[in-house]
Amino acid sequence: MRIVADTNTVVSGLLWRAAPRRLIDAGREQRITLITSPVLLAELADVLGRSKFIEPLRRDGLTAERLVAEYAAITQLVRPVAVPRVVARDPDDDHIIACALAAKADAIVSGDRDLLDLHEYQGIAILAASDAITRIS
Repeated sequence: MRIVADTNTVVSGLLWRAAPRRLIDAGREQRITLITSPVLLAELADVLGRSKFIEPLRRDGLTAERLVAEYAAITQLVRPVAVPRVVARDPDDDHIIACALAAKADAIVSGDRDLLDLHEYQGIAILAASDAITRIS
């Protein structure tokens, strides 16, 4: 299964233990293919660099740079050529859709209501992490 994980899902999977962590683990174990783009990696670096994550990272002996590099190492990188206007309430989410289209992904995994409310886009399922884990299992 080819999956594009939204940044909120990746952050949760890298820092906490719940369904998003199981998704990241499935990528590490190559049971699924996690896909990302340069824009999504830059967003991940920006989010992990926020002050609210300093203590959780420090507690685990991690840095934002290391986590981004580790995530990049387990993903397949695609470079979308076009970013469609799909998510009116949050145009940044359009980059997730563009990545999924470029990668011919099976699913987008997100905790973002703006994406989840779409349910699917051009045959690509949009799922919560727990639903994705159920499909993988």
